[in-house]
Amino acid sequence: MKQALLFILLLVGGKTIAQDTTVIIDEKRFTLAEVVVRNNFDYKALLERIKEDTTFYKAFRNLRILGFTSFNDIKMLDKKGAVKASLYSKTRQNRRYGCRTMDVLEEQVTGDFYDSKKEYNYTTPELYASLFFTKDSVCGENNIVRGKTRSLSDKRGLEKHKEQLKMLFFNPGRKIPGIPFIGNKLDLYDDHAHKLYDYRLDIEEYKGALCYVFSITPKEDLGTLKDDQVVVDQMVTRFDMKSMEVLSRQYALSYKAGVYDFDVSMDVEMTRIGDLLVPKILRYKGNWDVILKKRERAVFTATLFDFRR
Repeated sequence: MKQALLFILLLVGGKTIAQDTTVIIDEKRFTLAEVVVRNNFDYKALLERIKEDTTFYKAFRNLRILGFTSFNDIKMLDKKGAVKASLYSKTRQNRRYGCRTMDVLEEQVTGDFYDSKKEYNYTTPELYASLFFTKDSVCGENNIVRGKTRSLSDKRGLEKHKEQLKMLFFNPGRKIPGIPFIGNKLDLYDDHAHKLYDYRLDIEEYKGALCYVFSITPKEDLGTLKDDQVVVDQMVTRFDMKSMEVLSRQYALSYKAGVYDFDVSMDVEMTRIGDLLVPKILRYKGNWDVILKKRERAVFTATLFDFRR
């Protein structure tokens, strides 16, 4: 086993001069690094598992059944990049008797982060709160993702937009209904997307262990198609070679339409608590504008630790 790992590491270390291989699967083109080809991995099965991955979403669902502590750092910026409102807090989620609650251990606020009723003045913190904060007591949750699909049918207004943002966050590369101009352009796995993007599978060392790296990037020769058809500027996902769980994901998206524009990037790192995968660091940077709403420029970092079952 050690000899096999050493052999793979040598191949990874020499990948700068290795030759990539292009394969066609279901009439779709993928690029395989030489280390993948030489070690005879079942790349067809690997690519299918990557496409159907649910471990990223499940990692966040696992937060609903755990206690944890979080440092929350949210900054709203003006057009020059200066901080105009911010929140820095330390919170603790408690999980008891099938319910979760949250304690605010520390909080520092600047600017107009809250209104007079301590409601958020900005949409970005609202989305953050829906992911990491608990209001009152929430009971009866689980971490099951099998058979669970996100739906917009029962949501209206802001709640619908928040659900669309969660779809974009948890399932980047999937079609999202109800978003004008780009809903279909978010699907990275249909026939049209394969004319716009390059798909590459590699192996590299990540935090002391080998992992699969699957990257999706726009083709270089798109010309005017890039501005009109490309929404995902980059998506790189690292997978555990044994469990195929997501270890980290970085993605960047941008688009300009008549009624809105956005340019956002996200970086998520995972860790394991027993048999559960959970996010430990999430970094976001975004600049977006929607008609009838004020432009929002924000950066935030969530640091999660002290997980408790």
